[in-house]
Amino acid sequence: MAKVLVIGSGAREHALAQTFLRSPQVDEVFVAPGNDGMQEESLTRLPIGANDLDALVQAAQEKQVDLTFVGNEDPLILGIVDRFEAAGLKIFGPNAVAAQLEGSKTFAKEILTANQIPTAKAVTVTSQDEAKAAIASFDWPMVFKLDGLALGKGVTIIEDQSSADEYLQSLYKKDPTAKLVIEEFLNGVEFSIFSLVGQDGQVVHAPMAQDHKRRYDHDRGPNTGGMGAYSPLSWLRPADAKQAVDELVTPMLAAMADRGTPFTGVLYTGVMLTAAGPKVIEFNVRFGDPEAQVVLPQLQSDFYQLILDLLAGQEPEVQWQEDDVYLGVVLAAPGYPQAPEKGGVVPTAADLSPLTVNYAGAKLAENGLVASGGRVATVVGHAKDTASAQALVYDVLDKTHGDLVYRHDIGHWAVDLAKE
Repeated sequence: MAKVLVIGSGAREHALAQTFLRSPQVDEVFVAPGNDGMQEESLTRLPIGANDLDALVQAAQEKQVDLTFVGNEDPLILGIVDRFEAAGLKIFGPNAVAAQLEGSKTFAKEILTANQIPTAKAVTVTSQDEAKAAIASFDWPMVFKLDGLALGKGVTIIEDQSSADEYLQSLYKKDPTAKLVIEEFLNGVEFSIFSLVGQDGQVVHAPMAQDHKRRYDHDRGPNTGGMGAYSPLSWLRPADAKQAVDELVTPMLAAMADRGTPFTGVLYTGVMLTAAGPKVIEFNVRFGDPEAQVVLPQLQSDFYQLILDLLAGQEPEVQWQEDDVYLGVVLAAPGYPQAPEKGGVVPTAADLSPLTVNYAGAKLAENGLVASGGRVATVVGHAKDTASAQALVYDVLDKTHGDLVYRHDIGHWAVDLAKE
């Protein structure tokens, strides 16, 4: 029987661990560092930080781990795949160079532009003067993106000159050489593609999903790490989905191989479906959170075997469910994302039955499980269509009295379209 190590601490990693535990080949899953909400039998948390590469290598060796799956982006960009492979350990994810697709938006834009992959026009600046000069070539609104990692909160839509001046003054006062990507604003509807990429061109595309980044209902308020998601997307035409894969994902994978830096792992393609067709918004190098929580439960075949086959360059046997829509709502601490209030009581899995729960910022205290971070848990339900899945999840949540907050309209795009 196999042992798997999942690296990370959030709801995404909880969902990954649950998916591996469904494999008949896996008898134990370690999660490093995990969180106190992860209480499944055969799941063991290791008190090792996700960025402590030396300790993670040592733990994988001591526990005789057969496969490691990296949940979050930081260790990937730090080179954890390179370290594990050098130690002869099997791991799924991109190496440090390929991980720059997420680590540097400039890196990704350069490859997109060089290979004529559809994306927004953009320029990278490293000073306030450069930024002021660059915005003259863009129309309002425009998009400002911090070049590096920002936990899903580094994107700001700039509506006018006054907002641009305020943003730039604040940014360059803190860091006079900050690298900023200024980008044209794309109109359309967003969705996400998750491609599991192995050796020798083997690729498995998961069901597509739509995330809800804004904190409040009706897509208002600040950007967050994600307040909910649903999958699959009934409104997305098969022709548009195929076009997005053929024109955005496949060419990027080919370009990475041509550069001598082939990509292995999970490629997350953020897509804007515009009037001119699908265009790349961004690439990430891991599953999204909360998208993973609604995509992974749809896998009906063996996840462990799927990853082994990809790493071996073999074509996997994959089966995804096609009958239901899976919808997940994030429970957050009051004040998230600006100033989350810790200590609020977190509902248990029994409280939220029959929904599935993936825990994130949660820890055990004298009064039970309490909030220890901004996003605390994702609750997931599924039904025959988006409206039914939405009704199921909110019926449970609205009867569960607690200290946490959540959006009340996850899946609204699909529900509204179905009414037309």
